[in-house]
Amino acid sequence: MTALSLVIRPEWPEDAPAIERLQARAFGPGRFARTAYRLREGAAARLDLGVTAWVGSFLVGSVRMGPLQAGTTPFVMLGPLAVDPSFEGRGIGGTLTRAAIEAARQAGDGLVMLVGDAPYYSRFGFSPIPPGRLTLPGPVNPARLLWLELIDEFSDRVSGLVEAIPA
Repeated sequence: MTALSLVIRPEWPEDAPAIERLQARAFGPGRFARTAYRLREGAAARLDLGVTAWVGSFLVGSVRMGPLQAGTTPFVMLGPLAVDPSFEGRGIGGTLTRAAIEAARQAGDGLVMLVGDAPYYSRFGFSPIPPGRLTLPGPVNPARLLWLELIDEFSDRVSGLVEAIPA
């Protein structure tokens, strides 16, 4: 029997149903109540920044980015990052995260924000957002609010209420 290899590629529009099924497997129905999910509602995913991981025809990982703004300053939000539970612990999440960050850098985005675990995301350069700097449209643990500057001093322009940029 031949082992199938992992294929990392950009997200395609036709991947949407498989990504939705993956997110349901990875996060369950509780994902709809999270502030990060609600923030992404109504915003189109930046397909140019989305990355997928496949084993054969089976989607095992996905990361998306969506357009946000605080005031008039646009930036992107990383997430959701989903890995099929049966493929966790194999470095797929890290590979997807690095690829999405690099795609955002190449696209000229100045900052990536996320809601996540600082110990996990700090290895990619994310750091806590200073308290009171950004407000999300719902409750969020401030210790989980992180950002990564892709352009030096870009974060100096980012403050206030975070809103999704509508599709």
